[in-house]
Amino acid sequence: MARSTSGRRRVGNLPADSTSFVGRRHELAELKRLLSEHRLVTLTGPGGVGKTRLALRVAADVRRAFQGEVWFVDLAQLREPRLIAETVAGQLDVREQSSRPVTDTIIDRLSAGPLLLVLDNCEHLIDDCATLVSTLILSCPELRVLTTSRQSLGLVSECMFPVVPFVVPDPDQIGSPAAVAHFDSVRLFIERATAVVPRFNLDSCNYQALARICHDLDGIPLAIELTVARLRSLSLEQLAERLHERHNLLSNGRRGLPPRHRTLRALIDWSYELCSEMERRVWACASVFSGTFDLEAVEFVAGGDDVPCEDVLVLVDALVDKSIFLPQEGPNGVRYRMLDTTREYGEEKLVADGRQVAVRHRHRDWFAQLATRFAAAWVGPDEPAWNTRLHQDYPNVRVALDCCARENGDAKAGLRMAVRLVDYWTLRGYLTEGRMWLDRLLSHMPGPSRERLSGLVLNAWFTIHQGDLSTAQAYLAEAAELTDEVGNEEQNGYLAHVSGMAALVSADLNRAVGLFGEACEQFRNSQLLRGELFSLFMYGLTVGHNGEPERGRALLDTCIDKTIQVGDIFWRSYALWARASIDVLDGDFGKAEESCKEALRLEQLLGDKSSMAFTLEVLAWAAEGRREHARAATLFGIAGAVWEAIGGSPELYATLTQLHHEHLDRTRDALGDSGYEQAFKTGYGLSTTEAIDFALETTQPEAARQRPEEEWAHLLTRREFEIAQLVAEGLTNRDIAARLVISPRTAEGHVEKILSKLGFSSRAQIAAWMTAHRDSL
Repeated sequence: MARSTSGRRRVGNLPADSTSFVGRRHELAELKRLLSEHRLVTLTGPGGVGKTRLALRVAADVRRAFQGEVWFVDLAQLREPRLIAETVAGQLDVREQSSRPVTDTIIDRLSAGPLLLVLDNCEHLIDDCATLVSTLILSCPELRVLTTSRQSLGLVSECMFPVVPFVVPDPDQIGSPAAVAHFDSVRLFIERATAVVPRFNLDSCNYQALARICHDLDGIPLAIELTVARLRSLSLEQLAERLHERHNLLSNGRRGLPPRHRTLRALIDWSYELCSEMERRVWACASVFSGTFDLEAVEFVAGGDDVPCEDVLVLVDALVDKSIFLPQEGPNGVRYRMLDTTREYGEEKLVADGRQVAVRHRHRDWFAQLATRFAAAWVGPDEPAWNTRLHQDYPNVRVALDCCARENGDAKAGLRMAVRLVDYWTLRGYLTEGRMWLDRLLSHMPGPSRERLSGLVLNAWFTIHQGDLSTAQAYLAEAAELTDEVGNEEQNGYLAHVSGMAALVSADLNRAVGLFGEACEQFRNSQLLRGELFSLFMYGLTVGHNGEPERGRALLDTCIDKTIQVGDIFWRSYALWARASIDVLDGDFGKAEESCKEALRLEQLLGDKSSMAFTLEVLAWAAEGRREHARAATLFGIAGAVWEAIGGSPELYATLTQLHHEHLDRTRDALGDSGYEQAFKTGYGLSTTEAIDFALETTQPEAARQRPEEEWAHLLTRREFEIAQLVAEGLTNRDIAARLVISPRTAEGHVEKILSKLGFSSRAQIAAWMTAHRDSL
């Protein structure tokens, strides 16, 4: 399949600021300069000094220089060093490719042009971060990396930039409110204070107290933000007095800590002392969470003999009021998070009390239950909600799996969790991660058991999809031996199904048909609907491509009917594109297109790019069959981008390879090489929303609906029309400037005017419109 790297499926992912950015003008200017001169810049400094906020602001300010290609990866929640590359790939919206290391896939994505990668919170994974960053910089000449860490990465090419606290006023030398107001530390306090107490104002009565507070907090942004919350219950003068007393007490203790650390520690000590004993216990218990958590989870983990479950809600509210728990609205209701400093403090208390192991086990048990609930409810109308729910809780699922996979963990429980997560891992493309957990868990459970049998079969499934057939066959051989000893009908069905997939990939369709049929029978007998739908889909697809189209369609129709009865959309989308592929074989291109469009609408609800790649592929075949060659080539481009994003290819599947090449070659012959490549590039460069709109033939840009085609060319000047043609050819602003001998800024200005005049929002829309209407224009 042809490839192009000029398009982008999604440009940048910088999170929006939740609060205003204050100060740091000199630092911002200096960091922009350093990024223009160095390919790796690391912001170093203690926790709470504002490294992340500064990095995000710098990244936002330089976004245009990287044509929007600025990507942010937060590593704070990650505990497993081997998942750094997968985490980066996930944020870049690329997935691992069959039989290729995920790092190579990332390099492919980062090599396309200028790009800024921001890696946040590297300190706890410092060696592995350094290894990855070094590899990426050496392999991607136009990549720049901005990292934040409490220590440097230790690379030769690294430029370190220490982030220091805000400058603070000297309370003994300040003589007026105006003299205080120009300090960034004071400005930050005022900015945050007005959010807590809207009538707060700096005046001649309180400026000295405010100067004292910022001075005693050493200008640490996090300390200032935590202190502001106390204004709900204390006046500014009371706050200044209490902080000053604490600062003096601390100066005579904890001599081993740097002053800045002592200040922040004192503030958190104070917050802890203001809590009741029950609140402290909930705070400590919540330290085992990674990322965010909901009320149900903290009730289970923190509730027990010492803290009645029914009291946890009131205690959580109290901790929110004290700014220990930070609430945030989500699609499934309110969730909570903790700052790293407060979480680490709570963990210290949990260890000191000797409760860490017990609380971690409760955390593990809660998320094992969540995996069980996910598996039980997955096949049904709640699939989109469960997909979102599990994605929110996935950092905690990782912690639970890690707990199971440790030397003295519960590997049996971990394997049960892993098996129940298979559809989520498949949907998200986490195959390498799934294999990692399975390998760790299986290594702690060598003896025969049903859990080991299920783990081996699942590992074989993942390895087949990554093109590692020999390893998969070894897993399947061991699983077959265990089946006679510990297997049941359900496990026999999965063994037959995965063995059928191995046969299919090996192009042994007759054997695959027999194994999929056997699996269907096993699942039907054990009344396992998920297994039956899974195997019906594969059975019908393989039968239909093995010379029995009518029988294959009948099997797939049965699968579709069953999914409709239970409200499933996951397996229905797979069955629909499989049926469409058989319709293409029989020449019923209209029916194939209808099924593909229905599948695509369902796939949007889950964001299932794996199924979407197959659907778009078959839709391209149907378009070629209808002699819509320009549309077919554009669809091949869209499908190519999705295949690349998930790290797959139609050529991995014996049933699809020949059809793919037949329809692609006929499309290329009809359009010619140049016409095909241009249409393919247009499809490849569309955003996900634009691509789906094109595939479903649903919407056009608003301006396109309002103006007749013949008016479009007259909207543009001759120069703008010339530049629009170059945009359609895939040229960047820099390329256009070089071609027309104008400055890049002038080229950029012309492109912005074209977008405005035509009512478009992206370069890809210009390219798509020019391609579609080049004859009339």
